[in-house]
Amino acid sequence: MSALKLHSSRTLEIYSASIETELEIQVVSEGISAGFPSPALDFVDLSIDMNKHLVKHPSTTFYGRVKGQSMKDAGIFDGDLLVIDKSLEPIDNKIAVCFIDGEFTIKRIKFDKEGLWLMPENEAYHPIKVTEENQLVVWGIVTHVIKAL
Repeated sequence: MSALKLHSSRTLEIYSASIETELEIQVVSEGISAGFPSPALDFVDLSIDMNKHLVKHPSTTFYGRVKGQSMKDAGIFDGDLLVIDKSLEPIDNKIAVCFIDGEFTIKRIKFDKEGLWLMPENEAYHPIKVTEENQLVVWGIVTHVIKAL
């Protein structure tokens, strides 16, 4: 079964996550040196299933394609694919997909003495102070960002 598009807006496309298939990729268990090359790379024999590695809670995990630049300073860019887990609690400093006043947005959650803020990671955008007048649902917590280099 392939991913099903559930939502599309100017800031995010959301897809269901399916782990019915396996996506095994070889992995170097010793780590990869950022310095001198390692002869151990000739002996790659382990593999991991990327679906199981990225999706811890299949029934509450979704993928989201980012649209926009409000999180660029956190390393999240237009076109990146997010792995979003709806079962995780929204805690301070986590990056979340939020549904506020009828629109999806991706922001860092910040709790302080004034209340809840949705913080962009780009100086061109302003923080959003969540008030009683807002309708907010923290839809899910971003667990991984998948990007092309």
